[in-house]
Amino acid sequence: MRAYIVTTGAAFGLLTLAHIARMFEEGAHLITQPVFLLTTVASASVCVWAIILLRKLRHSGASLSG
Repeated sequence: MRAYIVTTGAAFGLLTLAHIARMFEEGAHLITQPVFLLTTVASASVCVWAIILLRKLRHSGASLSG
């Protein structure tokens, strides 16, 4: 389960970075597009959530293997 969380967090983190890079390349007008803004916030949220889950796993010493 830990590998899944790391992979998912990394994928959504890269998606967030791609959106930020696109914003720098194309301009800040992308912020006015609801779909672009929603997907950026959602991917950043999932990335942060994965980091929080990994920290909880590290502190508890548990592995979420089923």
